Amino acid sequence: MAERKATVNRETLETQITVSINLDGTGKFSADTGVPFLEHMMDQIARHGLIDINIEANGDIYIDDHHTVEDIGITLGQAFKEAVGDKKGLTRYGHAYVPLDEALSRVVIDFSGRPGLSFNCEFTRGSIGRLDTQLFWEFFQGFVNHAGVTLHIDNIKGFNAHHQAETIFKAFGRALRMALTVDQRAAEMMPSTKGVL
Repeated sequence: MAERKATVNRETLETQITVSINLDGTGKFSADTGVPFLEHMMDQIARHGLIDINIEANGDIYIDDHHTVEDIGITLGQAFKEAVGDKKGLTRYGHAYVPLDEALSRVVIDFSGRPGLSFNCEFTRGSIGRLDTQLFWEFFQGFVNHAGVTLHIDNIKGFNAHHQAETIFKAFGRALRMALTVDQRAAEMMPSTKGVL
């Protein structure tokens, strides 16, 4: 199997971002983004997805974190699309439930080639640290649009906003890990009756 790695650079007037990933890694994570809580959440994706992720971002965080968070999602999505390749042998679908104390979230993903996001989380606080909780939707919308995945995220319960976010990102990592696993019984097959994804 070819190496499933990618490095993507994205530059705009608002942000300059480089993302490197290895889908068959060991969960190593490193980042310098200027958005500490997002880095904490990205570490959950890497660790629970067993994906090596490195992110370097220089954005206009002196305004706020919006452009940087959204553009990291976009660039990460582009890297995933490149690293996945033609999707032959891919399990394609992944799902996970993850609890953290009182919080519980479910994430379901399909590497369908069709971008779609259903995001259901009523955060109990407007910010975690300095990070606006509305930006989690922006992150995932950027990701699905550029990775070409269908993604359903549901925070089922929780009253601690940190726990709500952490269960979402851990479940996202776990769902990615399942979906990205190569199915040895169908290693040369496209996981679609269409013959293409």
